[in-house]
Amino acid sequence: MTAFLPGLCSVTFRKLPAGAVIDLALAAGLSGIEWGGDVHVPAGDEKTARDTARRCRDEGLAIPSYGTYIRAGATDPQQHISPVLDSAAALGATNIRIWAGDKGSAAADGGQRKRVADAVRECAAAAEPHSIRVSLEYHRNTLTDTLASTIDLLAEVDHPNCFTYWQPVPETPADIAVAELRDLSDALSHLHVFHWLSGNVRRPLAEGETFWNRAIEGPSGGQWTGARYAFLEFVRDDDPEQFAADAAVLTGILATGTGQHQNEST
Repeated sequence: MTAFLPGLCSVTFRKLPAGAVIDLALAAGLSGIEWGGDVHVPAGDEKTARDTARRCRDEGLAIPSYGTYIRAGATDPQQHISPVLDSAAALGATNIRIWAGDKGSAAADGGQRKRVADAVRECAAAAEPHSIRVSLEYHRNTLTDTLASTIDLLAEVDHPNCFTYWQPVPETPADIAVAELRDLSDALSHLHVFHWLSGNVRRPLAEGETFWNRAIEGPSGGQWTGARYAFLEFVRDDDPEQFAADAAVLTGILATGTGQHQNEST
């Protein structure tokens, strides 16, 4: 089975300053933070990235990933990768997370799929000389909204520096979700962890503990080298106390399910 380390997505607390996010992660005993490129570490702001990296380094927190809002293949002129790579390098992040376009697989035609695949490939190629890997967000309303579409897109991209995240779609039955994660093992980088009901109703992670125990045990080694992280994301009511409770559940799952519980960076 594959070990995961516990982490936090900074976008979980967009309204809090970076220092408060670091304090929450430390208090919860987490190992790393995926910093978001929308609020805490804006793309191209290398000073903020360096300052954030220093604070994390001083506290012993890893920065395994930089969460960007590049939508590969979209026509928005703000989707340039250069400032993203500059910020990722300043952070010391070895992975950037991007999105597979701005349309769901059912709405995208062949031309749209090709544009997204070409753009993802270009991102992966641009990041490779910097020793930064590229991972796709596994998300609704993108070309990674289903297992089949994700596998097809990764095959179209066909680049060794391209991987994918995984997170559960709330409406997906547990057995199918666990099978999805297992089938993505070969290309899997990190996880986004939460417990939502249909309609995006956020619930305590403890209510999804049985599911996540099964899910964590699923992925095999795959092509990814180094540590994989399970990043907590979007807790109920954006409440720091709920986050602390969810983090305790997550660290317990990881310690039991993977036999590891030590700080490690990628």
